[in-house]
Amino acid sequence: MVEAFEILFTASFWVAAIRIASPLIFATMGELICERAGVLNLGIEGIMAVGAFSGWITVYWGGDLWTGVAVAALSGALFGLLHGALTVPLGLSQHVVGIGITLLATSLTYFTYRLALPEVTSPPKIEPFQPLPVPLLSDIPLVGPALFSQTPLTYLAFVTVGLVAWVLYRTPLGLAVRAAGENPAAVEAQGISVTAVRMGAVMVGSALMAVGGAFLTMSAFNSFFFEMINGRGWICIALVVFGSWRPGKALLGAILFAAFDAYQVRLQQLTGGVVPYQLFLMMPFVLSIAALVVMSRRAAYPKALMIPYRKGER
Repeated sequence: MVEAFEILFTASFWVAAIRIASPLIFATMGELICERAGVLNLGIEGIMAVGAFSGWITVYWGGDLWTGVAVAALSGALFGLLHGALTVPLGLSQHVVGIGITLLATSLTYFTYRLALPEVTSPPKIEPFQPLPVPLLSDIPLVGPALFSQTPLTYLAFVTVGLVAWVLYRTPLGLAVRAAGENPAAVEAQGISVTAVRMGAVMVGSALMAVGGAFLTMSAFNSFFFEMINGRGWICIALVVFGSWRPGKALLGAILFAAFDAYQVRLQQLTGGVVPYQLFLMMPFVLSIAALVVMSRRAAYPKALMIPYRKGER
């Protein structure tokens, strides 16, 4: 029992937790932007798969790591454009389109993998991002290794949270995005295109989702394999609700889920197989659901979320 408690005070545990949280942070910020503009993007799971593959294959074919990240973001933005075109001007069901995008993106990714690497039996490896310790700060006990000895993409994830918060709450663009999700008629009254705002938000959000997927193949691991997203996209949708559509609270939710996930791995090692490992795999999801129920009871969702808007309607 004491050993299980001591895990929480080890640097390696928090290093792993922050690493697990990083792709969730990117994708959660992307989903948050979409939903703040009034669009539920259920294509997140497939878009993360596209980002994971496109970033990895770019590096495998000779591109540098940052080019891979850029290609992943562009791939995500293109699927965001498709999602936005179907749901915003055409007003199709956001649920149906989102699930369709996930199925299309995932299937297209697997098909392209087999087409590009027809004779490969095991996934080829690339040289991923390496940890980049921050001088002095990385020497701080516990906090230093966890926060300041990570890869560049992890640092970028935390910068993204600050940037999203600043844009949403400190700029006219952010005000337009939030208004499009709360009262699109007011946005139109100011002479701003609701369609442009929503489609732009979906494209930017989808690009961030794809970068979250790219983190898995270019930072957490060094190759692409099927089913590697493994439900992370759906977790990110729950994290947006957990965070009450606020970047800071969503960040805390991502770290909390990642800590649960990292903790269950270490508990499996402590028990030595006495307890079925499936119970430990369930633990982060059960605890996250409990936290979601508690936090979402007071959550104020965007009033125009999932409601199509057509110019001139009131």
